[in-house]
Amino acid sequence: MPKAVWNGAVLAESETTVQVEGNHYFPPESIDRQYFRESDKQTVCGWKGTASYFDVVVGDEVNADAAWHYPDPKPEAAQIRNHVAFWKGVEVKE
Repeated sequence: MPKAVWNGAVLAESETTVQVEGNHYFPPESIDRQYFRESDKQTVCGWKGTASYFDVVVGDEVNADAAWHYPDPKPEAAQIRNHVAFWKGVEVKE
């Protein structure tokens, strides 16, 4: 089962991730919200839409903008609405 881990903490774990462009997008209910803090960062993907970011916070360590999601994706990416993906050292294990 895919799970996202950073600094020894399991950030998300789910059997129902959606894979897009090599990234696992975890459903919102699989996220351990205690490790997430809203970020002001946003980026735009031509076919998915505007991504919003979270900082990942474990103890005193902060991994800025290490998780992203699409709250209002374009129709072609509707399957990842509010699902969360990771980068910047967050390890996704299968």
